[in-house]
Amino acid sequence: MAAIDIPADLVFDPHDPDLLFDPYPLLRRMRDETPLYYSEDLDLYVLTRFEDVERSLVNRATFISGRGASLQIIRSGIEIPPGTVAFEDPPTHTIHRSLLSRMFTPRRISALEPEIRQMCADLLDPHVGSDGFDLIEVLGRQVPMRVISKLLGIPESDQESIRDKFGDGLQDTEINADRISGSMFTDYIDWRAEHPSDDIMTQLMYAEFEDETGTTRRLERRELLAYVNLVAGAGNETTDRVIGWMGKLLSDNPDQRRALVDDRSLVPNAVEETLRYETPLLETCRFVSEDVELYGHVVPEGSVIALVIASANRDDRRIDDPDEFIVTRESSPHFSLGFGAHYCLGQALARLEAQLVLEALLERFPDWDANWTRADFNGGGAAELRGWSSLPLVLP
Repeated sequence: MAAIDIPADLVFDPHDPDLLFDPYPLLRRMRDETPLYYSEDLDLYVLTRFEDVERSLVNRATFISGRGASLQIIRSGIEIPPGTVAFEDPPTHTIHRSLLSRMFTPRRISALEPEIRQMCADLLDPHVGSDGFDLIEVLGRQVPMRVISKLLGIPESDQESIRDKFGDGLQDTEINADRISGSMFTDYIDWRAEHPSDDIMTQLMYAEFEDETGTTRRLERRELLAYVNLVAGAGNETTDRVIGWMGKLLSDNPDQRRALVDDRSLVPNAVEETLRYETPLLETCRFVSEDVELYGHVVPEGSVIALVIASANRDDRRIDDPDEFIVTRESSPHFSLGFGAHYCLGQALARLEAQLVLEALLERFPDWDANWTRADFNGGGAAELRGWSSLPLVLP
């Protein structure tokens, strides 16, 4: 088959900070001109259309997760610790995911609502009457950290250091096994073994399940570490970035903010539209386990393929006016929280946190602008995440 014809001026580099900040003009061209893209420099195939991303995410036999979900992790060839649910394939993924899902029941999540509401009030009330505050410092770096730490059982005195370790690690471009093993939680697990409590760490420690061999057992130590590492990382990073994007988009679109002030029932819509419009994750990658034909070309076994979430979320083949931020949309289809078997287990918690943060903001500050001279965009690293490390809001 003929080689993929790529226009010379069409260069996709998921580590380019400028691309991460505003990938959409390039992604629109890729969807239209080369829906299957190939980068010789990265030896990376890329899919950008909604339908292709959707189909690939559910084709777990061909596009596998067991070697990682980012280009760096797959290329590193490191062994993925068992229990790293996001990087597993059946049958272990099915078993481990089922075990972890016991920890994120609707009852457990809904019980957190009053506490998160009060947390938001405590963080925001000191700024009422001021001329502004940094949204990331006040809410983005605090609410997700405190909530996931409470669920896991991380002492309050250690929460900031754990969050910062994750943040620093996600900005690195080098991957090592220690970073994804969860070794930073060794002391907590040892302490919990002697001091059990009503938290996820304790419940995972004593939960029994039937593994892929049919043996009923508890998690091994390295599995438990990987579980805790996965939950802590996801809980700290994704919601932080969603909060930042909400603040940015509602500053850019004051008419949409006014619609929310007038009708708070639109807040869940606004969260979904934020996730669609500005996903925290540019792409997710898969290892190709067998030759597959796409758009008349063979993607060979052993390749890495990027499924570009940011592009699929704005595909006009599926979404009307995709480049418009509209909080009254009846549907905002997106892949920002995963899809299919790898749909985010903590999605209900992430949505609840984002909704309660937005409600608390609107209640106290119906108007704001962003101070772009002091805002700091934070994109890149091994995870190809997109968001804000600083977003000062100016209040009237």
